[in-house]
Amino acid sequence: MAKQPISILAVDDEESFLDLLTTVLQHEGYYVNTASDGVAAINILQTLPFDLVLLDLRMPRVDGLEVLKFIKDQYFDTQVIMLTGVNDVKLAVECMQLGAFHYITKPYAANELLAVIDRALERKRLVIQNKALKSELARHALSPHIVGQSKSLLEVLGLAARVAPTDSTVLIQGPSGTGKELIASFLHQNSLRKDQPFMALNCASIPETLIESELFGHEKGAFTDATSTKQGFVEIANNGTLFLDEVGEISIMMQPKLLRFLQTGEYRRVGSNKNLKSDVRLISATNKDLRREVSTGKFREDLLYRLNVITLQIPPLRERKEDIPLLVNHFLLNRFRARTAKQVEPRAMELLKKYDWPGNVRELENVIERAAILARDEVIQVDDIALPIGTRSMYESYTDAPGEGPRLGSAVSMLEIEKAHIHGVLTTVSWNKNTAAKILGISLKTLYTKIQQYNLSKE
Repeated sequence: MAKQPISILAVDDEESFLDLLTTVLQHEGYYVNTASDGVAAINILQTLPFDLVLLDLRMPRVDGLEVLKFIKDQYFDTQVIMLTGVNDVKLAVECMQLGAFHYITKPYAANELLAVIDRALERKRLVIQNKALKSELARHALSPHIVGQSKSLLEVLGLAARVAPTDSTVLIQGPSGTGKELIASFLHQNSLRKDQPFMALNCASIPETLIESELFGHEKGAFTDATSTKQGFVEIANNGTLFLDEVGEISIMMQPKLLRFLQTGEYRRVGSNKNLKSDVRLISATNKDLRREVSTGKFREDLLYRLNVITLQIPPLRERKEDIPLLVNHFLLNRFRARTAKQVEPRAMELLKKYDWPGNVRELENVIERAAILARDEVIQVDDIALPIGTRSMYESYTDAPGEGPRLGSAVSMLEIEKAHIHGVLTTVSWNKNTAAKILGISLKTLYTKIQQYNLSKE
């Protein structure tokens, strides 16, 4: 994507001054529009986005202060520099309080104005960067690296690397917990938009009634809790990347509005009748079969065609088990703080590789975190690994040693399996019954009953 020129609106009722100002700014490479009064300025602002406005204070019909108020109420990130022939400290203070970046008194040198413009544009960049950072921090912490060397994962990354420098929309498909957001981040970091915002919105975590407001923003008073005007994700992500996670959860009523935005780049804040524009590269993700959703009438076919110009299919963890040791070591070294580095003994690693991981990488991370916390020494043993009992992939016992519990899948009763499992959990947590009850998913009273029923003891 070619870098877009900075757009500036110059507003002044002196035509000769406006012509001179335009010449200076265009010579510096800025894209310049002009308006001769406040009314014309407001009309232009409603049709075109601007990075910065150079605004005269004294103008007929609508003065600069009213235009400044309008800009700061509607276009938060647009920086405003006030220009005036009146040296009035009180007026300058009022402008700054209303949100102006700076106040320059005429006459002034061109290099003085250009220096202030540079600082104002830097402020805009930092404001947008800060909003993107807050969004990033609001989401769960993500590893900066995609861990794995399996053929299936490398094929996906190879395709992603070829797609990343384009502006094509990408649909990332895969089960929950496979790292779809990491792939989206990889696409952004390897795109021509990498220095612009990356905004991620989880559509499944937002109530259906609020998704439009989160995506496109809203005007003050648009609904009961709208106490102030709010920017949406598409506005903050302008020139960058917008990632819609769980896009299949967007309601059928909201889908036409998203489709229109993808087709035209135009949107409206909730409660507004003004069209705004934003240039974003859209990446979406889902764990649903969207073609099946189309066939049942839950998802628009034309929207699906817009979303999946390129489709990346993320393999589940059960299809790339050779990556499990790499993931485990990555979690132990980078995610979980401990006084000493933990290691996984070979039998425990084999148990991890034999499990099917329906929760994928996220489930593996949770299991390793628990094991790292509860392990009694630097080595994570088989008994430290908490996996569900009865899954078809677990036909191995918790231990190969004879007499220490029944082999799962062998000809033993459910009572024997339950007894061995409860005893194993109690041993793992050093007989902390409150913790054991939580792990087992039963009440403390039920745990005491089971201990008595099976005649369990620390010995």
